[in-house]
Amino acid sequence: MKREWDLLHTPGPTPIPPSVERAMNQPMIGHRGQKCKELLNDLAPRLKPVFGTSGEVLVLTGSGTSALEAAVVNTTQPGDEVIVVVAGAFGDRFAQICKTYELNVHRIDVEWGKAVTVEQVESVLQAAEDPKAVFLTHCETSTGVMHPVEKVAERVKQLSDSLVIVDGVSSIGGAKIDMDRSGIDLVVSGSQKAMMLPPGLAFVAVGNQAWEVINQNERPRFYLDLRTYNKRLSEGQTPFTPALSLLFGLDEVLRLMEEEGLEQVFERHQTMKSMTRAAAEAMNLSLLVSEEGSSSTVTSIKPTTFDAEELRKTANEEFGLILAGGQKHMKGEIFRIGHMGYSRPADVLRYISILEVILKRLGHPFESGKGSAAAQEAYLNGIKELK
Repeated sequence: MKREWDLLHTPGPTPIPPSVERAMNQPMIGHRGQKCKELLNDLAPRLKPVFGTSGEVLVLTGSGTSALEAAVVNTTQPGDEVIVVVAGAFGDRFAQICKTYELNVHRIDVEWGKAVTVEQVESVLQAAEDPKAVFLTHCETSTGVMHPVEKVAERVKQLSDSLVIVDGVSSIGGAKIDMDRSGIDLVVSGSQKAMMLPPGLAFVAVGNQAWEVINQNERPRFYLDLRTYNKRLSEGQTPFTPALSLLFGLDEVLRLMEEEGLEQVFERHQTMKSMTRAAAEAMNLSLLVSEEGSSSTVTSIKPTTFDAEELRKTANEEFGLILAGGQKHMKGEIFRIGHMGYSRPADVLRYISILEVILKRLGHPFESGKGSAAAQEAYLNGIKELK
């Protein structure tokens, strides 16, 4: 029998709030008309606090990967030296894009499940001849690592004129980032994760130094030319047909975030992370990532007494709970839980309870109820800290 709904807890796509679904069902408007102009003019300044910037945040119709490619093609030229931190599948994707565009790539390969250190970046930066940019991933979705991108950016700026470019696809909207304060030059993101929308929008936040490079860059580009998006944004337009229904939804997403308060949004994600990690430890599950490097939006667990894919299959078929598996060499070795966007502590209590039932069936040794109790305690401790 076909299900009409799932308990979707992957690291993207993520559930959509009902009010956002309703907003996206508004009647269509002309994308060159006054209504669209008013909508774009309203959205533009409201996106800035989400990225921690006073600069423009451009909206592209495309996937998060289109924003990664836009970041590369607009800031570099063939033969440029760049540094790319690779600690998972999406750091590797950044490196592949750079290679495709004929850049001289210095990879910093970090063990999957570990966060890069400032010292690692500093060492490669000082050894490189003339690096034009350092590419980082904020939250590495494939492992659940949150890299210290702000600390890295601050050090890079002390040592060089390199741009600092960050993939924030699975962090923006769920984790605080301060572009302006830390010196990050460009951050990209996508709509289908903590931003609580379906796939289809990409965001590019651009700082002043990045604009200087972009405007002087002679590399040919067309659809992904950020200069064109910036020019048209100043006119209340987009250079190409926008995904209007998603823009309607984005308006409502920002309203929900503003109503809750951005700091409270970030605190909620931290609470859900703490609840999930505390429950995992109480259920004798091995966390892939240390507390220090853990993401507020996704948690990875590496089973030792059962098969990760069997757990995911049972969760899906019997409870409608959709979890993500591992990628590349970690396929079958880990499962990943997304707790971002339209997700609340109540949702964490629900999926922890489901996991307890499945783990018992799989013969995993732990005391029944310990996971739920630990999640509850973590929630209560979080509430106390906020008071």
